[in-house]
Amino acid sequence: MVNKEFFAALADLEREKGIAQGVFIEALENALASACKKQFMGEPGKVEVRLSPEKGTIRFFLVQTVVEGEPAADGEISLEAALEKKPTAKAGDVLSEEFIPKEFGRIAAQTAKQVILQKLHETERDNMLSEFSDKEGELMSGLVRKVDMKNVYVELGKGQIEGLMLPQDQVPGERYEPGDHVKVFVKRVRSGGRNAQVLVSRSASGLVKRLFEEEVPEIKQGSVVIKAITREAGHRTKMAICSEDPRIDAVGACVGNKGARVNAVVQELGGEKIDIILWSENPLEFIAKALSPATVLSVTQLSEKSAIAVVPDDKLSLAIGRDGQNARLAARLTGWKIDVKSESAAAKMNLDEPAEAPSEADGEEL
Repeated sequence: MVNKEFFAALADLEREKGIAQGVFIEALENALASACKKQFMGEPGKVEVRLSPEKGTIRFFLVQTVVEGEPAADGEISLEAALEKKPTAKAGDVLSEEFIPKEFGRIAAQTAKQVILQKLHETERDNMLSEFSDKEGELMSGLVRKVDMKNVYVELGKGQIEGLMLPQDQVPGERYEPGDHVKVFVKRVRSGGRNAQVLVSRSASGLVKRLFEEEVPEIKQGSVVIKAITREAGHRTKMAICSEDPRIDAVGACVGNKGARVNAVVQELGGEKIDIILWSENPLEFIAKALSPATVLSVTQLSEKSAIAVVPDDKLSLAIGRDGQNARLAARLTGWKIDVKSESAAAKMNLDEPAEAPSEADGEEL
């Protein structure tokens, strides 16, 4: 069966789209075999299609394995039936019989069209996903396309690819409607054929980090460094920063003139509170700062990565926070287990007097 125009069209696709002709040929062989098997004369066997671009041919074969007794699987033929086709046949032989399928032109045209369109779609998607693999951990602007079964689908870039925001990556209390413009954090690019996805998030701590990089030139330039960040999305974020340049006020740089920089981030996060904390190499000092906005009188180490922080009696609830949130975030930020005690409770425990703790001025709450 010769069809040189068909193979010439495949060669054109290879040049125009950069898709190897072999990719199309393998997919077409499988698709044509499946289509012809459905309309084959009902005889058991496997259909094989062999395409040869060099010769410009498409050939069809019925392939059968000879077995003794009754055939037990598709592609098998009994020895008795095989002897009628080939007098020298014996068990274990593979018979290959060429045939011309009925309505080949219609079958080939429909199948080729489907396979080519599918391969073009898959290749374009894979190419875009490959480009997006470099976007992991980045901030991107998107357009909410639809909300379905609690999942949010976001068009990214110029609408070339779709990001999936799962329920756990959404911010409690935020509403997402089709047509909304949102900034999202590219959490992961997950490849794998038809299940390839770009997972995006509004709840990740990385979103806050990237937003500050956008707003604060000193962070982008590296003169101010975000050392640690933790977040309970929709409620509160704690971010520890530092600068090795004594001329730079790291906290002031992040807050901005009249709070302009941090307020831009807060607005993007829908009013979420942000504690900007000056990082310290001294872990006890860092713990005291991390409990901002509460005043901390002292911090005493109990064991490795475990400490007690003492606060004024009237600041205990502020230090712990609603449902323990402030203390919990401080523990995550520092990596220490922190037990917060009031001054009167600590006095009964006879805690050793630690190094002087920082004042409230070391942290900014907004």
